[in-house]
Amino acid sequence: MIKERYLRSIRLLAECFHAFQRISDTHVRKLGLTPAQFDIIATLGNTPGMSFKELGDKTLITKGTLTGIVDRLEEKSLVIRSASMEDRRSMIVRLTDKGQAEFERLFAPHIQFCKQTFLGYSDEDFVALDTELTKLKRQLDSALAAPGVDSCSGT
Repeated sequence: MIKERYLRSIRLLAECFHAFQRISDTHVRKLGLTPAQFDIIATLGNTPGMSFKELGDKTLITKGTLTGIVDRLEEKSLVIRSASMEDRRSMIVRLTDKGQAEFERLFAPHIQFCKQTFLGYSDEDFVALDTELTKLKRQLDSALAAPGVDSCSGT
């Protein structure tokens, strides 16, 4: 059995992420949206809209999946798509007035709901957590930027 110390930490990090995601997703469903629909509405809220590429980058939803979700939001009259003025081949997705109202109705209550899971954290706890996660992200970004690193094989 491999006893690499970092594996325990990675597992804890993944378990925390998945637990938080389940809590958030359950609440979003109670609000009447799928998690992906909420993600798109939350990302587009208070913006002039964005391209599919930008929306995909910000939500981490793949282009193929994103198209279907935007289609369903468009059927609900929550978003509209239009050709970009800069690049006619690119589509811009933006919230409709109804979509912006839905964003305003859902976003703040969802943030407050999710905040409850962190009530036991002090400012010092958040600083320590942010410091360690930032350090880890820098390490991971550095590893990704290394020449020839394109898989977990380390080559």
